[in-house]
Amino acid sequence: MPLYNASITVTEFVIGGFDETKRPLLVGVVILITYVLAVLANMVNILFIIYDRRLHKPMYVLICNLAVVDILYMTSASPTMIGILVGGVNTISYVPCFIQMFAFHLGGVMEMFALSVMAFDRLVAISYPFQYHSFLTNARTLVLAYFLWIFACCFVAVLPASLVPLPHCSSTLKYTFCDYAAIMRTTCVDPTYYFGMVTIILFFILFFTFCFICLSYLGIIYFVKLSSSSDKKKIGTTCLSHLIVVACYYCPLFIRIVLTRLGVELTLEARHGLMIGAILGPSLVNPFVYCLRTKEIRYKIFKIFSKVETSQ
Repeated sequence: MPLYNASITVTEFVIGGFDETKRPLLVGVVILITYVLAVLANMVNILFIIYDRRLHKPMYVLICNLAVVDILYMTSASPTMIGILVGGVNTISYVPCFIQMFAFHLGGVMEMFALSVMAFDRLVAISYPFQYHSFLTNARTLVLAYFLWIFACCFVAVLPASLVPLPHCSSTLKYTFCDYAAIMRTTCVDPTYYFGMVTIILFFILFFTFCFICLSYLGIIYFVKLSSSSDKKKIGTTCLSHLIVVACYYCPLFIRIVLTRLGVELTLEARHGLMIGAILGPSLVNPFVYCLRTKEIRYKIFKIFSKVETSQ
């Protein structure tokens, strides 16, 4: 039953997720360094793809889209955590908190959508190599990316829409930034129904995207068996980068789900650690994977460094 009589007017939230953290400054500096490196690496990927016309291809448009998603996903939460740990600022206003929650969950949903459409891109490229450029043009890829962003926004809009009408009985968030669970636990209502609704939505997205990726790779494996040994090596090299990125994002998610289903009760610090790792880990790994595994981007980086060395 809602406890409307006990409700309070909230103008800002107090973020208390790091109250028990030992050596907060050290943790904050580590998050800061990781965040800066990840943003710079993703920005470099984006700039390479934008300014090199030879990289204006569907695959690189999708890599660029993934980099934008990673920057959004990190930036939705990392500056707040850094501000708390390094600057000691543990409050956030009501509206910015909801904006942060929306951006964070939008980044998470878009990460799954982006990885799914990249798997589809590899499937088409390997299954129909000669028709690939007629099937997936840059224009069609951009339209697909825009559609996914709009679709993700519609899904995530359910979260603030369900929270805004609810009264609050507390202004303290138990977690490290504004996500749905943290804000919901400050309300005066029984969260069971709302958590159940969000779990169904997120499970549907997670199940659909992961199954779609798996089915895409089953199709790729089928065509690999029909290919020559030289083509198999080329296909394996092409798909390995994407598989590493998929594993980096989905593994922390499945670890949390499995531990929860097994009845393992995570401490708040363990939960926070898994959450921070799930946000920063893939976003840091992704650009370096594509820089090192993608021939054109790797060649461009080596070319820049060779010019610097010769100029010295």
